[in-house]
Amino acid sequence: MTVDGRVVAGRYRLGRRIGSGAMGVVWQAHDELLYRTVAVKQLLLQPGQTEADAEEARRRAMREGRIAARLQHPNAVAVFDVVDEGDGMPWLVMEYVPSRSLSAVLEEQGTLPPQEAARIGMHVASALAAAHAAGIVHRDVKPGNVLLGDDGTVKITDFGISRAQGDSTVTATGMLAGTPAYLAPEIAKGHDPTPSSDVFSLGATLYAAVEGVPPFGLSDNPLALLHKVASGQIEPPRQAGPLTQPLLSLLSSEPTERVTMVRCRDALGAVAAGQPAPPMPIPQQAHMPTVATNAQRPAPMATRVEQRPVGGPSRSTSTTALPPVRPKGQQQSGGMNRGALIGIVAAVVVAVIVGVIVVSNQMTGNRPDNQGGGGNAQAGGSTSTTTNAPAVTSISRQPVTSSPDESVQQQTITDFYAQLPNNAQNAAAAYLSPDFIGGADSFVSQMSGLKSVTLDNIRPGDFFFQADEHLVSKDGTKTVQPVGIGLKWAGSQLYINKVQNLGAAKPES
Repeated sequence: MTVDGRVVAGRYRLGRRIGSGAMGVVWQAHDELLYRTVAVKQLLLQPGQTEADAEEARRRAMREGRIAARLQHPNAVAVFDVVDEGDGMPWLVMEYVPSRSLSAVLEEQGTLPPQEAARIGMHVASALAAAHAAGIVHRDVKPGNVLLGDDGTVKITDFGISRAQGDSTVTATGMLAGTPAYLAPEIAKGHDPTPSSDVFSLGATLYAAVEGVPPFGLSDNPLALLHKVASGQIEPPRQAGPLTQPLLSLLSSEPTERVTMVRCRDALGAVAAGQPAPPMPIPQQAHMPTVATNAQRPAPMATRVEQRPVGGPSRSTSTTALPPVRPKGQQQSGGMNRGALIGIVAAVVVAVIVGVIVVSNQMTGNRPDNQGGGGNAQAGGSTSTTTNAPAVTSISRQPVTSSPDESVQQQTITDFYAQLPNNAQNAAAAYLSPDFIGGADSFVSQMSGLKSVTLDNIRPGDFFFQADEHLVSKDGTKTVQPVGIGLKWAGSQLYINKVQNLGAAKPES
């Protein structure tokens, strides 16, 4: 039955239908009391809900609508009214924004330049930061809920709608409502959403904007994709440029390792303005599945993002202990919502992965040590160099008295790798910053199990480079490990302050 021309709540006359999805149907409408154009959305009951569930959903929708109406922000679609017509789910009356969704733009264009994606993300983060300050969690940040106006306006819509309709990823019939591609891992496991969940979902949205696909990829099987989301394993970004470091921080699988939405907004604003992003924490450990076989040992799993004081190898003396890296299956505590069904299924899959990782770590230790690869590898090139450094030699470096450009940064990395693994201890003393994430002692220890390291496919960024390590362990096992290498200019010297696994290592013949 058509509803064109229907008057809702005695004042909102429905016009053309302008959108629809799993959550509801949206019409452009005319407010006959205030003589303005509005958007009216009728929320839909989810399949398989009992009458009691439907009644609870109606009450929740009214409550969430009132909560959303409290948020007034230039980058959030305003909620004007919530109406119960008594014939199903309530209607939300919202600000009408002539626009296209980010998902529609990406479907047409494929990707956006990193700086434009950062501009969009900055505005969305600004609205979400205000929402979090007001105690509101969006719960469903994704490209389809980001509206782009013809005048450059950016607004996020549908605050609290997923909560209003039952707060579950899986419906009562066991079917997924919408795509899980932008969910945070803890949500895929059935935990309650938090502001940190919105941070991850915004990161996933911006990742899709620059890479063309979500960080967990695409799948015709939503349950399989949900399991992948629960594992926290993302494909490292390849086209993000200056957005790379902020994205990696937003997309940490551990909620406690993500930045706040305020810091996210500031970092994205800097990238949008063409400035370096402020330093942001990078996840301590890449989240990658490991399958042990007789022929191949697990990929290196150590947390390589930590460093020790410059000035000589020493035992860790830092008084600020970094939080331990938990196995992938463990998450922050949180109440189980009505998506617990899929949380149980996902937990089983993740538990298998964790079991393999724990066993393999007990057998092989953290990660084999790397041997130096150096030379003058060109950014983005495929040329690689392996250098077997002299057994143990002291290293003296020239000071870096002016802000180092890209070539100086890359040369520092290649010079450092040229000393590995044979001269790892002296290299750590000379090149690793005092706040090297993970500690230099740990890094040196990791080097002791390697026969050689080759660094190639170097991709420069702003004090953060991506590259591929080709590792040969002392037993002859060969792997390729994508890494991120962070640099820090301080005290007239350029240091390496993190070496981070960006994805799963792959066997190399």
